[in-house]
Amino acid sequence: MIIDTPRTRLRPWRDADREAFAAMTADPEVMLDLGGPMSRVTSDAKLDRYIATFHRHGVCRMAVESRDGAFLGYAGVMPSSEDHPLGPHFDIGWRLTRSAWGHSYATEAARAALDDAFTRLGLKKVLSYTAPDNFRSQRVMERLGLQRDPARDFTVDHDGGGAWRGLVWVARPA
Repeated sequence: MIIDTPRTRLRPWRDADREAFAAMTADPEVMLDLGGPMSRVTSDAKLDRYIATFHRHGVCRMAVESRDGAFLGYAGVMPSSEDHPLGPHFDIGWRLTRSAWGHSYATEAARAALDDAFTRLGLKKVLSYTAPDNFRSQRVMERLGLQRDPARDFTVDHDGGGAWRGLVWVARPA
């Protein structure tokens, strides 16, 4: 499954993506809101979860590349983990390489992923969440037309230790 946008392509992951994915998740600035860089082992495990989710559910955080094939990051909808504090739901997320910031690729790719989730999967609601200090993602959520829902905000123990607070937005089909 491939989703083309005017400037990007969302596609399933390939083994050849591991190096670029690991480089992105090792970048301290890119990973600042999630507690810092990931080790290669942790990065590979995260990518394996995305691949497995796609095979089970037909959606996941998909690789995002420019139309000329340059790796930009990921974006996509996926089901929550069974133990998520908000219960079962689908959420949308994105993460881009530092060089891809500031070009509206996240908004473009996320909009395409949401459209796919609403049309192909028939979802009626998709959540999105980010840290209180992740203003870039909050602006993407606003550009996508997501509605802030403070009643759903949550706090979880972060993999790297400490607590992570998620501010929640909700997307619904137009």
